[in-house]
Amino acid sequence: MGALDEPLTKLVGDRTAKVLADSLKLRTVGDLLHHYPRRYVERGQLTSLDELEIDEHVTVLARIEKVTLIPFRGRKGDRLEVVVTDGRSRLSLVFFNQGWRQKELKAGAQGLFAGKVGVFNRTRQLVSPDYQLLDEDAGSDAARQFAGRLIPVYGASAQMPSWKLSLCVEMALDSYLAKVGEPLPAELRERHELIPLPEALELIHRPRGQADRERAQSRLRWDEAFVLQVALARRRAADSALPAKPRRARDGGLLDAFDARLPFTLTEGQRKVSAEIAADLATEHPMHRLLQGEVGSGKTLVALRAMLAVVDAGGQAVLLAPTEVLAQQHHRSIVEMMGDLAEGGMLGGSDLGTRVVLLTGSMGVPARRQALLDMACGDAGIAIGTHALIEDKVQFQDLGLVVVDEQHRFGVEQRDALRAKGEQPPHLLVMTATPIPRTVAMTVFGDLETSVLDQLPAGRSPISTHVVPALEKPNFLTRAWERVREEVGKGHQAYVVCPRIGDEEPAADPKAKKKRKPADEDFEDVAEQGTASDERRPPLSVVETAEQLLKGPLSGLRVEILHGRLAPEAKDEVMRRFTAGEVDVLVATTVIEVGVNVPNSTAMVIMDADRFGVSQLHQLRGRVGRGTAPGLCLLVSEMPAGSAARARLDAVAGTLDGFELSRIDLEQRREGDVLGQAQSGVKSSLKVLSVLEDEEVILTARTEATRLVAEDPELAAHPELRTALESLLDEDRAAYMEKG
Repeated sequence: MGALDEPLTKLVGDRTAKVLADSLKLRTVGDLLHHYPRRYVERGQLTSLDELEIDEHVTVLARIEKVTLIPFRGRKGDRLEVVVTDGRSRLSLVFFNQGWRQKELKAGAQGLFAGKVGVFNRTRQLVSPDYQLLDEDAGSDAARQFAGRLIPVYGASAQMPSWKLSLCVEMALDSYLAKVGEPLPAELRERHELIPLPEALELIHRPRGQADRERAQSRLRWDEAFVLQVALARRRAADSALPAKPRRARDGGLLDAFDARLPFTLTEGQRKVSAEIAADLATEHPMHRLLQGEVGSGKTLVALRAMLAVVDAGGQAVLLAPTEVLAQQHHRSIVEMMGDLAEGGMLGGSDLGTRVVLLTGSMGVPARRQALLDMACGDAGIAIGTHALIEDKVQFQDLGLVVVDEQHRFGVEQRDALRAKGEQPPHLLVMTATPIPRTVAMTVFGDLETSVLDQLPAGRSPISTHVVPALEKPNFLTRAWERVREEVGKGHQAYVVCPRIGDEEPAADPKAKKKRKPADEDFEDVAEQGTASDERRPPLSVVETAEQLLKGPLSGLRVEILHGRLAPEAKDEVMRRFTAGEVDVLVATTVIEVGVNVPNSTAMVIMDADRFGVSQLHQLRGRVGRGTAPGLCLLVSEMPAGSAARARLDAVAGTLDGFELSRIDLEQRREGDVLGQAQSGVKSSLKVLSVLEDEEVILTARTEATRLVAEDPELAAHPELRTALESLLDEDRAAYMEKG
């Protein structure tokens, strides 16, 4: 066991170790030493108090301005009010029945104060905060500890404030720093002028100035980039060694017949990406490719051409979709595109054709049995479905290609269970409708080759997007509904999107929090707004909004609802009727976010738009403007101008560039969320490395990692690097890097 793997119980004792584990998930010396300060303050440099967010756990450095003891009226007890300041703003500290603290909390003293920011009588306050005075005359340990250097402020908790955490870090540095190993090869450190890891850990926690901090961060971001890239390089190397059947489309076969029937010409981007995929499919090793691009860029068509090539070569292909609505939509659109080519072996079907079957969990027994039989005997060259495709009873005659739509919604084990149904590893094509900046793709999907579609098909209409400030200008919302009626009057259709369904059973305790529903079943996470959710009304719901629209601004129109808790048959029927033009306005949740293709839909109104993420808004508006008529997307919000939420909406309204919006989204959510979604098995998110700002480091680390793994695949000559790699992966799910 290395020094960094030592349990914290040996360092700080059982009680403190339990608090560190329960509140901050810090269990080993390595966890503690890699819990870097969030920021630093200099002695005398007070925290800006006007930037504190309500409900945030904070540690501030401030000066005591006034101390007042107030007895309770008519009963025993008192309240001690301490006002602290940064010279401009003030923060109230409140202690109940602790008047004795007057003796140490003196006006003029500086200290670190930690607690949860609340509001009382429109004044921000900390109730019974922990504190550590930094009055040098008092001779405090903290004052001596921080004298003459930067004060680290850590991400902390109510049970473990920043300065107590700092004392634990000091103990770890004193006891274990000399025993810390070096994961980076010496020649690599020398080439890139990187300081040793023990020195970097010393300087990140005990910087004497900003220069120390920058030297430490330079080294630590290399650690994060390099260890991750080594993991991905090893997976790429392992994948390239696996055997796979080459799948080449034959001349005059199914793919040629399909291409001849297309009523349009492929874009240059579609031809280029199709050629990349065809080259991969023709090799004797499994393809691992990520296909990403703009909303409406034709990813499904490219994926279908790949599936037809595999069928041409005698194999079968499956398309795995995250929801039944999307699976049904894919099946419907693919069958329509293929025509009689999707009726192979059937009366009236093409001699060159194959069968395209659908498999979902809600299908009736006869249809399900027939789909399973068609897949097992090979009559179905293409299968489309949800998680139902992963079940043990599903068998294929010769599975050659797995296409995964919206990869982030599937776990690694689910993808592997499907791929395991092939005699040899099938080729893998991952599609995502969320454009990802290049360095993010390289970091999150670094084991996949990446293809990008950034060109929209000819004839695709532009989408205009506008923010509707419902509280500031209610007449704008009235006009929004008038615009919907105008579009319907022209023979078009519209969507209204709400963040919540609205048929939930009321909780017994009105303050009780509901369990989070799947993304397509209930409302989205509202925490992104950065505001206290209990100060806002509940999110608007599909059920209530539809009722109000039918009674009010959209009365007389054909309005239907769609959400994840409808019976599957009902969902399919609503989508069929909407696609057929029998419904004017569809009021829905984000169940329509990806894949839904109704070219006649030209308008979308997104209610409580500030409750959705940037990329999600971009995906939603991609449902309109898919035909020849221009699209209109209206983002309705009650958030005030100048707020962070409105800034997000303005960014969405200001550009149709999904890659630019994905950068904005990432800057707000940070890389940890991205890695957490995509890298099942990764235990710790990025702490120092920024996949947006550190492109050069990521590129160089990728090159260095590829070279090292080629020379030493098992890392036999680099035991410390192997240890660092193991600590990156959760032990129970380390198979992530062994699977595809």
